[in-house]
Amino acid sequence: MAGRTRVGILALQGDVREHAHILTRLGAEAVRVRRPDELATVQALVIPGGESSVMDKLTRAFGLQHPLRDAIAAGLPVYGTCAGLIMLADRITDAIEGQQTLGGLDVTVRRNAFGSQVESFEIDLDVPAVGVRPVRAVFIRAPRVEHVGPGVESIAALPDGSVVAVRAGNLIATSFHPEMNGETRFHALLLEMAQRR
Repeated sequence: MAGRTRVGILALQGDVREHAHILTRLGAEAVRVRRPDELATVQALVIPGGESSVMDKLTRAFGLQHPLRDAIAAGLPVYGTCAGLIMLADRITDAIEGQQTLGGLDVTVRRNAFGSQVESFEIDLDVPAVGVRPVRAVFIRAPRVEHVGPGVESIAALPDGSVVAVRAGNLIATSFHPEMNGETRFHALLLEMAQRR
């Protein structure tokens, strides 16, 4: 369905392989992005889960922070999972000292909002934006969206109302990891956005 849409995966840190597998299953060309010249070749981008503060430092060290910000502002379709959500957020309530984001999503997020690794959990979520069938969502040291600004749509929430997936323009972000259990619909949505550009 995706033809040969070229989708980059920010490959500085995190669960790159799992995203590449999903994208390849959907027929996309999955490429690892570590340098600005590689970023310039892609039609869409995935920012994977990992450690957001490390990812922030590495994007700066590899000269990617400003090219990524420019690409997001120019409308590149981007999907961020877990740490990727933090990287796309305009604000972090509990950032470590000096931590920066790429921004683009008018949201405020809290890192590790659901506890440590041992408190990871899975739950079925209704996400009408990707279809009728519930999404099996895997939460691992996940962030939570604490404030959603105008122009940002909440597309999934936990039973207690905690927002865990958002969409705005060319950006999609989830607190959870659909790539961990083979869920393809968020990546398919990213590919549709890339093909419409």
